[in-house]
Amino acid sequence: MPAAPAVNSPAAIQLLVLDVDGTLSNSRHEITDATCAAIHRVRDAGIRVLLATGRRYRDVLPVAERLSVDTPLVTASGALIKDVRNHATLARARFAEGVLEGSLRLIVDRGHEPILYTDSFAAGFDFHCRSLASAAPHDPAREVDGSRGVADYLDRNRSLANVVSDLDRAPPPGVFAGFTMGTHAEMLDLERMLVAAWPGQLSLHTIRSPRYRDWMCEIAPAGVTKWSGVLSLAGPWGIDPAAICAVGDDVNDLPMIRGAGLGIAMGNATADVLAAADRVVATHDEGGIAEVAELLLSGLSQPAPLRGGNVG
Repeated sequence: MPAAPAVNSPAAIQLLVLDVDGTLSNSRHEITDATCAAIHRVRDAGIRVLLATGRRYRDVLPVAERLSVDTPLVTASGALIKDVRNHATLARARFAEGVLEGSLRLIVDRGHEPILYTDSFAAGFDFHCRSLASAAPHDPAREVDGSRGVADYLDRNRSLANVVSDLDRAPPPGVFAGFTMGTHAEMLDLERMLVAAWPGQLSLHTIRSPRYRDWMCEIAPAGVTKWSGVLSLAGPWGIDPAAICAVGDDVNDLPMIRGAGLGIAMGNATADVLAAADRVVATHDEGGIAEVAELLLSGLSQPAPLRGGNVG
């Protein structure tokens, strides 16, 4: 009887999970033809492909279409999962009673503007904010240290906003995640304060989106991660975590890179992601996804490495 494929072996992989920004998209925010071809080859080989992203659902739909991926989309870093074929909601996170309201008070008291997500795709908007007053046309003279905070986000997404002036006092029902923006130091400080105020009640990470100048402190209910979203789909598909390959570049990818049988970091990944990965491939500008495809389809040329940032 043949031995079962070992964990960290491409031969064992049944599901490839991919982050979007900094992984599938390059530094110009493009999904290249070469990346599309690599994903198509993986799918043609019988490996399912799943997108797991911090983006809003509507925002990742063009990526799924570009890649011809019709599996459910794990969005908002795991807080919302929807079926791309009919936009049906498969899973949505929920905050424990009082946690969201208390977190919003803290955010506003610190001088930051909250952005909240509800499952509003069918309603034609993507997020709630208190005001669009700061979303004036871009003016470099208003920038401080190259950063404009949440105003930059509102500038680009005003058509998808629902203004709720008392958002912090009476958030709409069904909020599953949110964020605020500021400098790196401000967001790390806010994250520490939220952890202290609501220990064990929140899933938090501070991340810099490649599409905005400032940093985000993303907020979701405890236990919600991209990996929790992936597992909620993989289980019913009969796919064990050891048969999953997860690829990413930033801190919200860490749970899935650590949990998957084969965790791969892009060459442009943060230091902690590089250290957590089983393999490191080229950057998002240098064919990293094509390298992932070759790894899965051709097998390793060397024995699988131990975790800890080994460069492949």
